[in-house]
Amino acid sequence: MSWKRKRKPSARLGASPRDRRRRSLRCRSKNIARVPQAELSGEDRRWLAAAAALAERARPLSRPNPGVGAIILRDGKVAGRGWTQPGGRPHAEAMALAEAGDGAKGATLYVTLEPCAHRSPRGPSCSDLVAVAGVARAVIGMQDPDPRTAGAGLARLADEGLKTVDAGLGSAELGLEGHTMHVLEGRPHVTLKLALSLDGCIATASGESQWITGEITRRHVHRERARADAILVGGETLRHDTPRLDVRLPALAERSPERWVLSRSDAPDGWARLTSPGAIRDMTDIRYLFVEGGAAAAAAFLSEDMVDCLLLYRAPILLGDGRPGLADIGLEDLSSAHRRWTRKDLRVLGQDTLEILGRTR
Repeated sequence: MSWKRKRKPSARLGASPRDRRRRSLRCRSKNIARVPQAELSGEDRRWLAAAAALAERARPLSRPNPGVGAIILRDGKVAGRGWTQPGGRPHAEAMALAEAGDGAKGATLYVTLEPCAHRSPRGPSCSDLVAVAGVARAVIGMQDPDPRTAGAGLARLADEGLKTVDAGLGSAELGLEGHTMHVLEGRPHVTLKLALSLDGCIATASGESQWITGEITRRHVHRERARADAILVGGETLRHDTPRLDVRLPALAERSPERWVLSRSDAPDGWARLTSPGAIRDMTDIRYLFVEGGAAAAAAFLSEDMVDCLLLYRAPILLGDGRPGLADIGLEDLSSAHRRWTRKDLRVLGQDTLEILGRTR
């Protein structure tokens, strides 16, 4: 099995789209040499984390724009805060500045993503808004990989005299994985969820699967659904289980994601069809895809190296001759299985555990 997908070079430029975007980012970064690499204080880290928490309110309703969080701090107090609104506008910075009013003068702006630098028919760029608002200092979680900004927003702020700090944090820490994956790879960020027994089964031998995990875990899964633009299962799972795949948590039902099925057959009403894992590149408006199974669909995405995050829920039960959670993923030797995943977190959910792993790329 070929674990690493090869990108086709551009016939015109001799480089992949990702390489061209990265080159654009590097070139524009030369214009902001005055911006120092951050040696973040504990206070800066705390307020950036608070801005990232605000950004969660935008996900996934802000698509196709990234969910961004912003906080304006003056004299140790919050003068304004905001997050990207449904449909992508207003942006987080505009919301925070509107709330702060004159309180933005001399304040520090904490924002998870570099303020946009491109003008839109729907309003001025955020870097222009911040530059004229009298903000004294801006702490930016990460540069925007979008070539329309890619350092130009930071440069605009620095040119206006703001003390500008690029924290250089990762997209996962800021909740921007979907945006980064879309810009650099042209596809959604994919999370695969597996709810397993201790011996790796998703159902008994007869197919009974409700429920492997406990109620707390199931509520956590609904929370993860609410963070996704689209949710996908395999055709066999759809035919056998007829899952609802909605969000059944108070006040979050409106965040139920689009329902997709991995199948060669036509999708039923209310569903969209994906013919193969590679076809996610055609899901142009989707930034976060949540794959719930079953075993064949999970294996298909893993075989194509299309999984970026694994959520492994484990219940303290043994099923013996049950149905395995994964089908064949084409692994040819044990060495190919190592060093592909990095544990990000381990949590206890009632009697169950959740292991969060990121793909090592």
